[in-house]
Amino acid sequence: MNSGRLLTDTPAEGVLRLTISNPDKGNALDHGILDGIAHAVREADARCIVLTGGHGMFSSGYDIGDIPEDVFAEQAEKLVAHPFTSAIDALDGTDLPTIAALPGHTIGGGLELALACDLRIAADGIKLGMPPAKLGLVYSHTGLRRFIDIIGAPRTRELFLLGRNIDARRALDWGMVNEVVIGSDLQDTALDWATELVANAPLSVQGNKRVIRELLRAQAELDPDVERELIALREACFASEDMKEGVRAFGEKRPARWRGR
Repeated sequence: MNSGRLLTDTPAEGVLRLTISNPDKGNALDHGILDGIAHAVREADARCIVLTGGHGMFSSGYDIGDIPEDVFAEQAEKLVAHPFTSAIDALDGTDLPTIAALPGHTIGGGLELALACDLRIAADGIKLGMPPAKLGLVYSHTGLRRFIDIIGAPRTRELFLLGRNIDARRALDWGMVNEVVIGSDLQDTALDWATELVANAPLSVQGNKRVIRELLRAQAELDPDVERELIALREACFASEDMKEGVRAFGEKRPARWRGR
């Protein structure tokens, strides 16, 4: 299995840019890319981080399509629950302002990764979506909370229960992205925003970011017993026949034959 890469560069003083590069798989997120994001964010010697994708894409989500069926439950859960969580936690935990620049379709785990950034800029014409309903996947309660915080419960239900993609303009109306620009302007716009952030007072930017983060975190408290139930529900879906069938059907571009187990 070919592994993707995370490319890094410094396009301006104080700006670290991370570029997802897995062109053969639509910039799907694998262990190497996710571990790279977590490490780069935690060790960043910068004042701002820009996360983007190469090859005209952002990310098609988790790289689970090639996992053999006999080890699917174990390997899929390991990818989603560990390196993905580590990358998300790094973006959530950093005091540095973060920008997601979305040059192309942003789907599934790729969309949550973008929503873990402080600001999002999308190229006009791209699609954003969450396919768990098409795959038989129960999404994490922490991930769903992120969507509810940003776009509200009714739109989160629409996104996750229908499993449809939306275009960049609708994502802007929903507050899922902050700005939509023509594709050729995307990287320059992201860099303009990044340099403006770098020029602002760091104590103010970092302090206000922390206040916002802690206020949102306080609203997301769950009873420990309920949280354990939600985690068990999610873990169980990885061993279900429906999720194996959903991933097969998705890869084969055919309707899934659900069995409810």
